[in-house]
Amino acid sequence: MASTFKFELVSPEKVLMSGDAEQVMLPALEGDMTVFAEHAPVVVTLRPGVLDIGLTGSKSRIFVRSGFAEIVADRVTVLAEKAFDLADANASQIAAELKTAEDELTAAAGDDDAQFMAARAVEALRLLGGKAA
Repeated sequence: MASTFKFELVSPEKVLMSGDAEQVMLPALEGDMTVFAEHAPVVVTLRPGVLDIGLTGSKSRIFVRSGFAEIVADRVTVLAEKAFDLADANASQIAAELKTAEDELTAAAGDDDAQFMAARAVEALRLLGGKAA
């Protein structure tokens, strides 16, 4: 049996997911990274993208808008501004999220950081839009 660690996905309102994970792939700002048990401690900023979570006995894919991940040897905590489970998402929800991201991209003129994050959200949501149920 693979080593596991505690995984939690937390939004401003509540804990969205909690369980024992074998691995988690994060859309880190510096690039995608996969976390296993006994990972070196680090805090990373997340860009808009998909968390691939390998919980014991199941897999989940969660879209996160932005946030942070705190990684220590026996735990990963993701603090997400906004997140939704792709298994529950439909085309209209993804389209609405895409419209919001496009509006934020337009409004971010002159703010390089905001433009970057909004552009990554637009890109990720466009990719998901072709895969929506």
